[in-house]
Amino acid sequence: MSEEINHDRRRFFGTVAMTMAAAQFGMIGSAVAQSGKANPASVPTIKPGTNKSFGSLKQIDAGLLNVGYAEAGPANGPPVILLHGWPYDIYSYVDVAPLLASAGYRVMVPYLRGYGTTRFLSSGAFRNGQPSALAVDIIAFLDALKIEKATVAGFDWGARTANIIAALWPERCKAMVSVSGYLIGSQEVGRMPLPPNAELQWWYQYYFATERGRAGYDKYRHDFAKLIWRIASPKWDFDDATFDRSAAAFDNQDHVNIVIHNYRWRLGLAEGEPKYDDLEKRRISRHHRAGDYASRRCRRCAASRPQLVCQEILGQVFAPDDQGWHRAQSASGSPAGVCPSCGRRRRLLIGVSLRRVCGLSL
Repeated sequence: MSEEINHDRRRFFGTVAMTMAAAQFGMIGSAVAQSGKANPASVPTIKPGTNKSFGSLKQIDAGLLNVGYAEAGPANGPPVILLHGWPYDIYSYVDVAPLLASAGYRVMVPYLRGYGTTRFLSSGAFRNGQPSALAVDIIAFLDALKIEKATVAGFDWGARTANIIAALWPERCKAMVSVSGYLIGSQEVGRMPLPPNAELQWWYQYYFATERGRAGYDKYRHDFAKLIWRIASPKWDFDDATFDRSAAAFDNQDHVNIVIHNYRWRLGLAEGEPKYDDLEKRRISRHHRAGDYASRRCRRCAASRPQLVCQEILGQVFAPDDQGWHRAQSASGSPAGVCPSCGRRRRLLIGVSLRRVCGLSL
């Protein structure tokens, strides 16, 4: 799926992520608090940047990887997995994890494959960045930690991974918090051209599609990441120490291969691994069952082509416009589909998918 870049989306570090997480945990209440010891209502506010580190990181063999991760909170607390995106790392949650830990949650923040201290156990393993592979990594991480079910939250790549886990392994997902960016998509949709202004926003993906792009990202990976931070969050006045803390994660020996394969696979320019074929089919199937692409002719302008294409997937609604994809809200704040020709809105039901895959009471 193509998504329009939201220039504020990665500013959720600290305040926004904490707010989303606290709101979600507060909403589901006792449904998440498996042990009855966590208290979502006790999560305080905090100024972003208050915390500088997680302390000692842990390592654990999980599936194909030896995963590096931060952990906070009581060992018997309800487990929460926080997943980062690109080009970011676990320090996106450096202010969030201690807040949740103080409320009684056991919080784990793993480096994704290709980041930080996470390494492949085999030098011969294919450095695969396709979505299903990253989701399998997190399931293996849960297995290694002997966690049967967890609340899974993420942004960007992490949001997509959380969405896939909720859709394909609902029995492992107590609840899911998805903040900005990717949802469950497909290579078929990724191959579809967008209007020029929308395509412009994805310049880096097309750069990565070339060998010059691979070499350029490898040579200038820190400069590249800093550029993306500034473009994506123009009002975020991060300092060098904040950036350098995260940029160290991009020195991982597999980082470039994972990033390049992820974006080339998304555009249909690189093959995945056959062992993930069934999962890819299942996630696309669940995508359509959860969202059911609804293509309808607009009743107001009676346009000759289907104008209303809405997607409800895991509680988020998107509709296409001339800029690509955007969230649509009705005047009352309810999700709505929007006809790009005349602007007619159509109310949509939301939350059905969350109830189905996570058992939430919305």
